Amino acid sequence: MIKGIIFDFDGTLFDSMSIWDTVGDDYLRSMGREPEEDLKEKLKPLSLLQVAEYLKGRYSIELSVREIMDGIDRMVEDFYFHVAAPREGIIPLLEELVRRNIRMCIATATDRYLVEGALKRFGMERFFSDIFTCTEVGKGKDSPEIFRIAMARLETDRETTAVFEDAYHAVRTAREDGFKVVVIRDAHETRQEELSRLADVYLEDYSELDRLKKLASV
Repeated sequence: MIKGIIFDFDGTLFDSMSIWDTVGDDYLRSMGREPEEDLKEKLKPLSLLQVAEYLKGRYSIELSVREIMDGIDRMVEDFYFHVAAPREGIIPLLEELVRRNIRMCIATATDRYLVEGALKRFGMERFFSDIFTCTEVGKGKDSPEIFRIAMARLETDRETTAVFEDAYHAVRTAREDGFKVVVIRDAHETRQEELSRLADVYLEDYSELDRLKKLASV
């Protein structure tokens, strides 16, 4: 019986992955530079510091690395505070979960203040008891630590906890650590066949909620 759910944020609760795909291109164009065709793929594995260093060197930007980082941060903030929106169907699901007394929290790689800003725009902060970020935990989702900490706060165990995710590396981590996993398809994740094999429940979108009956309590 599921008593607690740990939700990812980007791509799972909010349709917000697009900002991370385009922010490098958008920043360069704001500086009057034309980005290379495969810039997104080159920046994907990099930290913000590494992104700023790459853009400064590759495109001869006459700003400090810190100034470039601040410029990118402002673009990301504007997106989360004014543009990012919940995935269709997620709010009715959250309301139903509250009615069923299922505890919920968020585990995300995105900074807390961005998540809080997006949630507050839609009155969604009321659904979640806590937000856990990879920055605060000190480890990414290639480690199960953030899921374990979230589970402890929910006061549940692996048999009664489900993780809702859209990213392959996070799904694999949660699954290998013994959690039940619900995958919600996001177009920005390419490994959908592998995800469908790993998931206890695989959803194309939140209109397929009848599939959640496989988890018995949801």
